[in-house]
Amino acid sequence: MIKVLLADDHAAVRAGLRMLLDSADDIEVVGEAADGVEAVALARGLRPDVVVMDVRMPRKDGIAAAAELRGVADVLVLTSYGEDENVFDALRAGASGFLLKDADAETLVEAVRTIARGDGLISPAVTRGLIAEFARSRPAYAPIAVDHAGLANLTPRETEVLALIGEGMSNAEIAGELGMAEATVKSHVTRVLAKLGLASRVQAAIFAREQAR
Repeated sequence: MIKVLLADDHAAVRAGLRMLLDSADDIEVVGEAADGVEAVALARGLRPDVVVMDVRMPRKDGIAAAAELRGVADVLVLTSYGEDENVFDALRAGASGFLLKDADAETLVEAVRTIARGDGLISPAVTRGLIAEFARSRPAYAPIAVDHAGLANLTPRETEVLALIGEGMSNAEIAGELGMAEATVKSHVTRVLAKLGLASRVQAAIFAREQAR
């Protein structure tokens, strides 16, 4: 069962998200938070697999909360059209995925499942803005910071996995490409993130693309 924590300052939005997620037999909403401070506290106590997090919340916003939840839970950030800057900030904070707030039930459920499997996810509408921003190479966004000593310590297999992450492959696709179990791929991904000092698979993908240039 995938345990999910909802974080949004609007009770009606949380109720809607709970209703959509309750439609899935393999997902359980274990708690709700009305702001970032509460989200961090509940996540540390409940240990959900995924936190579905709004960006704009009182006391502590979703980006600051996501940064505090590194190593505690994977964060799926809810964003809106025209909030590309929030996507970049959340990416730097270590969020694992980005989904538009108007996503339908099937998209939301599959997004939660994807994040829970250890894969990254970016809504196609968000991806367009993300690609455009990187193409412009605005100086406000520095390259992903990594532990380069850790890069030298990657095993050949971990290096292969990192390269395939950079190509946008999921764990299942990497498993098929390298002829190994999906659980083994997930373990390799975890070690790659730890060695490079990265907070999320999305950061690893961007770093891999930067290295391939």
